[in-house]
Amino acid sequence: MSTLEIRDLHVQVETKEGPKQILRGVDLTVNSGETHAIMGPNGSGKSTLAYSLAGHPKYEVTSGSVTLDGEDVLEMSVDARARAGLFLAMQYPVEVPGVSVSNFLRSAKTAIDGEAPKLRTWVKDVKESMSNLRMDESFAERSVNEGFSGGEKKRNEILQLELLKPKIAVLDETDSGLDVDALRIVSEGVNRAKDNTGLGLLLITHYTRILRYIKPDFVHVFVAGKVAEEGGSELAERLEAEGYDRFLTGTSA
Repeated sequence: MSTLEIRDLHVQVETKEGPKQILRGVDLTVNSGETHAIMGPNGSGKSTLAYSLAGHPKYEVTSGSVTLDGEDVLEMSVDARARAGLFLAMQYPVEVPGVSVSNFLRSAKTAIDGEAPKLRTWVKDVKESMSNLRMDESFAERSVNEGFSGGEKKRNEILQLELLKPKIAVLDETDSGLDVDALRIVSEGVNRAKDNTGLGLLLITHYTRILRYIKPDFVHVFVAGKVAEEGGSELAERLEAEGYDRFLTGTSA
């Protein structure tokens, strides 16, 4: 059983005009086996939360705390956070020329476990995961994300999720840019990872379509850098019908 606890988190970024506060006191707890959906309009701080948890240097935590199983995440380096069991699937996965997918995955697995996986078992697991995600085996020898389509990059993120087996995963708009078939395949991969490992999931999205495949236990609406409302899956359905106008009107007022 793992727990990610976020308490009164404030985060700012540096702009030409000076520091700009993005997160303004976020409280959130994610336990193993739970799926939390973070929804909200553009600029509400959803992606800022994701990258702050992962340790992106652009985002400065000015106050608050983040712990994973009682350990202070904010004191950890980026790689230490990954080894501790925190995973980020990026909205815009980066290309890594010269590093093959297979070498990247095995190196990451070795770093997390402290020892290299047994080759025969590892190759079998990689092939099985790629097959489930409808990825051609030739992708294993290509450079990470180089020349990949948007959908192929997102499948590669979920391939990492399945093989690296983190405790808590943050998916930052993994559904963006996916067609219907790719969305279903990616969602099935996320559900497999959750079913097989008891993964805790923080799913950031604008739209409810991915929530038809990955059922949330909790929905949190972000507005102006904080949680404006919380509920179950019925809240996502309400947002689909009504949008965010009532929150934005209240903020403006």
